[in-house]
Amino acid sequence: MDLKVEARNVELRKGWQKKIDEEKEKLVRHFASFVLHLRVSIEGTASHKEGGYEIKVIASVPNDTVVVKKKGENVGPILVEAFDVLTLQLKEIVRKKRQTKKGLDAGAEDGARQGVIRKVSPFESYGFIVSQDAREIYFHENALKDVSLDSLNEGDVVMYGESRGDKGPQASWVRVGR
Repeated sequence: MDLKVEARNVELRKGWQKKIDEEKEKLVRHFASFVLHLRVSIEGTASHKEGGYEIKVIASVPNDTVVVKKKGENVGPILVEAFDVLTLQLKEIVRKKRQTKKGLDAGAEDGARQGVIRKVSPFESYGFIVSQDAREIYFHENALKDVSLDSLNEGDVVMYGESRGDKGPQASWVRVGR
């Protein structure tokens, strides 16, 4: 992780640099390969109304940049608070990326199986799939993804997720096979 520290209108103190290095090490432990670049800016403000100091922590991550700004009288506590907020934001980005990846992989993973439509009953809103091991898998039209029951025919190849139903195996989702 590349680190750059800037000080504007104020002299960078050894204690501040030490605190920044400690906070950086925490980030390295939790987000080693995720945070690409980190920039910390400490600025002395002219107005006492603004609090004396403004801290900016900017982290570059794949396809995004996270910016945290904090103002206050004492640099040490503001630095800790800024890094705490940054950590929470990074955790949220990582969580969203995992969720997105999981959503994209849902059709390919999570027990996806291939089968063939054996019977379709559009008026009763259900059908049956024959699995690759010759079992009958029930599905309801609510389980269909990106396809309607009317457009399915016997012999169509489908992908499906299997779950346990009240009367045996059933498909939790069904997509036309590719």
